[in-house]
Amino acid sequence: MSTGRIITYIVAAFLILIGLGLAIIIGLSYIVQAGSGGSVGIGLVFLIIGFLMIGGGVYLIYMASRGKMGAVIENVTLKVDLPANVRLDTLKCRSCGGTLTMDNIQMVAGAPVVNCPYCHSTYQLTEEPKW
Repeated sequence: MSTGRIITYIVAAFLILIGLGLAIIIGLSYIVQAGSGGSVGIGLVFLIIGFLMIGGGVYLIYMASRGKMGAVIENVTLKVDLPANVRLDTLKCRSCGGTLTMDNIQMVAGAPVVNCPYCHSTYQLTEEPKW
């Protein structure tokens, strides 16, 4: 669990506990005491603020549990180990015949794609059968 998510849960718990305190203890006590000279208006204000804080805490828990907070971007490096006796042919562009280097090949969605620096054509490399 990430640090940001833990902090979000702690803040949400704090909001919910303070909101419950404002709503139930303070707000309802003012409303109950309204018959003996207390003010209902102040009690309702504390109730509304308390319930808004509870709602904010629940919303923070919802957002933290969805996993959208603090998205991590990962870079993947693909390395290919070739046996020692492999003979590498030069790679030529299908369109113009220009010589291509490894810098001209990129992995896009798991498939090798060639970008020719000479004619600017782009195509996917396909492996021909060996037989």
